[in-house]
Amino acid sequence: MKIKIPSVSIDPDKLIKRCGYAELRRKTGEASYVRRLRGYQYPRFHIYIENGYFNLHLDQKAPCYQGSSAHAGEYEGEILVKEKERIKEIMEKYKNLLRRTCLPAGRP
Repeated sequence: MKIKIPSVSIDPDKLIKRCGYAELRRKTGEASYVRRLRGYQYPRFHIYIENGYFNLHLDQKAPCYQGSSAHAGEYEGEILVKEKERIKEIMEKYKNLLRRTCLPAGRP
């Protein structure tokens, strides 16, 4: 599920961390971001930043085979729609905060 990153000068890394996601680095150096649903490692939301979008899916469990990146992931569904809306709400608040703090002196 894709979420458009606002064109306002927002650092996507800071924005997704503000949404409660932690950075996850692979051995290749590629960064992605995860947010656990409960106290366990899985299930968890997983996001990649790609071409101006957050690409969101739900990892249900870890990869089954060593050396494999295949996993039980969901790419659609109510839980993802709710998480997308939660992220969009936080993005809007963050955009508004940036606008207020970046206004020139003397402007309302």
